[in-house]
Amino acid sequence: MPSDESFLRRAVAVLSAFRADDDGLGAAELARRSGLPKSTAHRIALDLVDAGLLERRGARVRLGLKLFEIGQRVPRQRVLRDAAVPYMSDLREATRQTVHLAVLEGTEVVYVEILGSSGGPPLPSQVGGRLPAHVTGVGKAILAFSPPEAVRAVLAAEPAAAGGRPTGGRGALAPGLFTKELARIREEGVAYDREESGRGIVCAASPVLGADGAALGALSVSGWSTRMRLAAVAPAVHTAALTLSRTLRHQAR
Repeated sequence: MPSDESFLRRAVAVLSAFRADDDGLGAAELARRSGLPKSTAHRIALDLVDAGLLERRGARVRLGLKLFEIGQRVPRQRVLRDAAVPYMSDLREATRQTVHLAVLEGTEVVYVEILGSSGGPPLPSQVGGRLPAHVTGVGKAILAFSPPEAVRAVLAAEPAAAGGRPTGGRGALAPGLFTKELARIREEGVAYDREESGRGIVCAASPVLGADGAALGALSVSGWSTRMRLAAVAPAVHTAALTLSRTLRHQAR
């Protein structure tokens, strides 16, 4: 009989197997992605269905509504998102481009909110989805204002760990150049993605900072490389992030 701790680890592996665009997974795919035996993945999936964390969809299962409900209670996500949305709306109106809000989780960024725009490029980002931090503007903006160990984790990660989700871009990690880029971001307050997260996609990002100067997350504006001038949108992104940072500090008093 597996211990409660062992079951919890396996349940997390099953839940983590789902990607943002998955509408249902079968036992074989769950087993492959989670690294568990097929019978084990199937049994745990049934337990999670009983708990409401997964839902049946024919012979497949998908993430359940209860997970969404729980996720909405996460303080970091809720407080940051609620404060950011008005500034994101203004930023989208001013730039006519897609606006992102993201936080750092390990060596990846998690997208908390995205306000899309018509005519923009198809983006690899999705709300609740993840991308390697080093290939995204938001990731670099956050890492530039994060503790050294966060940067070391990205630099130490193997390509499969730091960039395991294919983006179609050209985001190879060169440690020396990356460190210099983070230093520049700290000076200027703006990070750039020049087709690193996806071909034809560029973005300008700026960190949202707490009272201690550490990054809480980042805002970005993304668009077609042939249509959006980074130099034109960068000041707007920087101003929005600075204003949001001041708002959050005021709310924390």
